[in-house]
Amino acid sequence: MSKPAAPLKGRAARLARLMPSTGPSTAARTPFVLLVVLLLGGGLITLLLLNSALNEGSFRLSELKRDTTELTDEQQALQRDVDSRSQPDALERRARELGMVPGGSPAFLDPDGTVRGNPTEATAPPPSPSPTPSPRASAGAAPDADASAGPSGSAPPTGSAPAAEPGSAAGSGSATAPAAESTPPPTSPGR
Repeated sequence: MSKPAAPLKGRAARLARLMPSTGPSTAARTPFVLLVVLLLGGGLITLLLLNSALNEGSFRLSELKRDTTELTDEQQALQRDVDSRSQPDALERRARELGMVPGGSPAFLDPDGTVRGNPTEATAPPPSPSPTPSPRASAGAAPDADASAGPSGSAPPTGSAPAAEPGSAAGSGSATAPAAESTPPPTSPGR
């Protein structure tokens, strides 16, 4: 099967004499083969675990992205709601529903106690005609409607400004009437 080896010369012959050859030994190769197999198997198992961890992270990432888009949509809807409620006409309408009226010219107090400007009481503008009469408006025209009517003979508007000063004529008698509890009294003195 194999050719006989040619006789060695020179330096190779001297080295061959120092190291006797006993033939190929399989015992020296077995640990090396086992080491290579164990390294390959460990590498494959490590890759499998790493791949499964990456897949789990990928699923978690897609779930978090979905949650982020849902929360972003909700935040944008809430921001649109805030924007629609903070528009000037919406604020004015809500303020009128709460009984607030626009203020007049402002007056300022100086640090020494003097007043700059002309302070005036805020008065409600005349009510705009409503397209449908509310049940409160018909109930508000109860027995005390003539006493609280102004110079034009009209009843006070529903949902208008807060009550007048306690010493004024408008704020004194209307608080005792049952219909006046649901309808605030007018704000200007003498009405």
